[in-house]
Amino acid sequence: MKASLFYRIAAALLLLFAVGHTLGFRQSDPTWGVDALLGSMRSIHFDVQGFSRTYWDLFVAAGFSVGVFYLFAAVLAWQLGGLPPETLAVMRVTVWALALCFAAITVVSWRYLFIVPTVFSIAITACLTVAAWLSANPI
Repeated sequence: MKASLFYRIAAALLLLFAVGHTLGFRQSDPTWGVDALLGSMRSIHFDVQGFSRTYWDLFVAAGFSVGVFYLFAAVLAWQLGGLPPETLAVMRVTVWALALCFAAITVVSWRYLFIVPTVFSIAITACLTVAAWLSANPI
């Protein structure tokens, strides 16, 4: 198997993850009983460095930032998938850093989130790890 295949699969998963996260992170289910909390997050304003913000603003900014990061990671994985094996072999730090980053995201997802982001994180980490491993030896 070639590293490029695993990078391309990771890129597709990351794109789906980015879209799903961006569309879904602001959703809530009335059965969760968090309407009062969300209302407070949206209505209580405070000043930070000259700007009036709410906790909802901070939550939304963090959520969109994660979506942007996943989109960037999808582009990066796709680009890595198009590189010659010799180039990937000299980019060991980059390819392993990307794999380890998603290993950490998997741990965070397992600890603090739920099944869908955890499964996506595991699959992406597996693809990036296999690709990084295969990238070490250009054939």
